[in-house]
Amino acid sequence: MCHTAEKEVNTTNTRIRKLRKALDLTQREFGERIGMKANTIATYEMGRATPSDPAVNNICKEFHVSEAWLRTGSGEMFLELSRSDEIAAFVDGVLHDESADFKRRLIAALSHL
Repeated sequence: MCHTAEKEVNTTNTRIRKLRKALDLTQREFGERIGMKANTIATYEMGRATPSDPAVNNICKEFHVSEAWLRTGSGEMFLELSRSDEIAAFVDGVLHDESADFKRRLIAALSHL
């Protein structure tokens, strides 16, 4: 019996999986970054649920993804960031798990430079 591979339909659900894989994140890590559980991400990727508008907005904001790409597949996956946006995203990522006191001291030290 010959089996033919089904062509994967390009949907928001498949694009979420593609994005997560491009970012090299597990479903748990991806979900944590946008305030969702891994099983929610899994249901999106399997096509059992469609992400809500707030979920799409969170994904786009957190990962700097084009909303047009995520919803329709048109254009590039990632948004081009300005140099200052890149720096802000980098600093935010580095300081993500740091205490407010550390952040305040770092900013004070940088302001003296």
